[in-house]
Amino acid sequence: MKMRVSRAKFIILVLMSIVGLFAASETLFTYYLFKQTLPGCTIGGSFFGITLDCNAVLGSSYSQIFGIPLELFAVAYFVINLVLVYFVTFGGPRIFSRSLTVLFGWRFVGLMLVPYLMFVEFVVLKAVCIYCTIMHAAIIADFVVITYFLFFRKNSLFGMEDAMEQDTQAVGTMPS
Repeated sequence: MKMRVSRAKFIILVLMSIVGLFAASETLFTYYLFKQTLPGCTIGGSFFGITLDCNAVLGSSYSQIFGIPLELFAVAYFVINLVLVYFVTFGGPRIFSRSLTVLFGWRFVGLMLVPYLMFVEFVVLKAVCIYCTIMHAAIIADFVVITYFLFFRKNSLFGMEDAMEQDTQAVGTMPS
C-alpha cells in the first residue's frame, strides 16, 4: 500500500492524536467509569490562585453537555483524527483530497473549543486538570502541525517521492 504522506510525518500526525486519545480515555475510564481519582491530579497548593485539581474540573457542571462527559466527545474527536490521517495517508486521490480538507476543518473546530475550555478552568473554576491540559496541548499541537504541513512548507506533507511524482505529472514527463 502506497503512502501519500512521508513515514515521519505520518508518525507525527498519529502521535498527536494518540496522546490526546490516551488522556481522554484515561479520564473517561478512571474518573467516569471507575469513579476513581486520576493519578497525579490532586497535588494540592496553588499557583496564582489556581489549583491542580482534576476532581474540581471534572466534577463541575462545565464538564458535561446534556449529561455526556466532554471526554467522550474528546475520544471521538481523536479517533476521527486517526481515521482521517489514515485516509490522507493511504486513500486514493479523491478520498485523499476530501479527507485532507475535512482533517484541516475538523482540527480547526477542535482548536476553537480549547480557549473556552481553558477559560473555564483558569477563570471560572480556578482549577486545572492535567489530563484536560494534555488534551488541549494535543489539539493545539495537532492543528499547528497540520497547518504547517499544508500552508507553510510547499509539499512538506508529502514525501519526496510523491512531490517528485506530482511535479513530473504536472509537466507530463516521467523521470528517467
